[in-house]
Amino acid sequence: MNTSVRIGSLELKNPITVASGTAGYGEELSGYFDISKIGALFTKGLSLKPRAGNKGPRIIETPSGMMNSIGLENVGIEAFLGEKLPFLLKKGAEVIPNIAGHSEEENVELARILSNTGGINAVELNVSCPNVKEGGMAFGQDLKIFTRLVEKVRKETKGVLIIKLSPNVTDVTAFAAAAKSCGADAVSAVNTFLGMKIDISTRRPHFRNRVAGLSGPAIRPMAIRIVYQVFEKVEIPIIGIGGIMEFEDVLEFMMAGAAAIQVGTGNLVDPCMSGRFVDMLQEYCEKENIDTMASLVGAAHA
Repeated sequence: MNTSVRIGSLELKNPITVASGTAGYGEELSGYFDISKIGALFTKGLSLKPRAGNKGPRIIETPSGMMNSIGLENVGIEAFLGEKLPFLLKKGAEVIPNIAGHSEEENVELARILSNTGGINAVELNVSCPNVKEGGMAFGQDLKIFTRLVEKVRKETKGVLIIKLSPNVTDVTAFAAAAKSCGADAVSAVNTFLGMKIDISTRRPHFRNRVAGLSGPAIRPMAIRIVYQVFEKVEIPIIGIGGIMEFEDVLEFMMAGAAAIQVGTGNLVDPCMSGRFVDMLQEYCEKENIDTMASLVGAAHA
């Protein structure tokens, strides 16, 4: 039974991966299952220098999900390459670093460094980061700024370039189309939706940044709708993200058009979830006489 999938020139052993920011750098996750078992591990977002992230509170549970305002806390590129990456490669994981710079220059430099690092075959560019040189607006919310960024990062990326799209725009498909025109190999759809919590005791926003990223099952129907629309309008591999908690959710995303999926918030509920999905996918394919993943991807469009 062949469960492999292709994302550009990169072949993953299966379509099950874990989302950036939900499994650290894989060290904790490896204590629960063999991380070489899943298709890939998208690491916590990286910046050139270590980043402390936002002051608390950072996380709050919501009905059918959670909101987070972590602020892209990370160890920085030097510590990642010297301490985190060797561990992941030793474990046999397919490592896809997430790039989370706050300027074009930082994103380009991160792409250059990672593309020239052995063992890294792909990078994921997070365009939901605030562009500090453009007043703090996210790169992924202005099509002109988005296009310019992807063009520059593409030039410095030797391997597969995946763009993690923001859902906080009017038409996500326009950004997916722009990503393809700039030479991106795939898109991840989607990042968290913006939400807010008011503390009624203080009469102030719960988070210092006022807004936070909403994830979990609450966003799944919207994420599936976006994957479906991108698949219809743009011929580019899609990695589906958004509230995957059950194996049926994996199938739903793939039938909507996702070539692979990322388990995100689900890792915080059950760290073994993604490993278990690999086994369940194998069992499902055997039961349904499915030889390749191609027969599942986009099946809902037939």
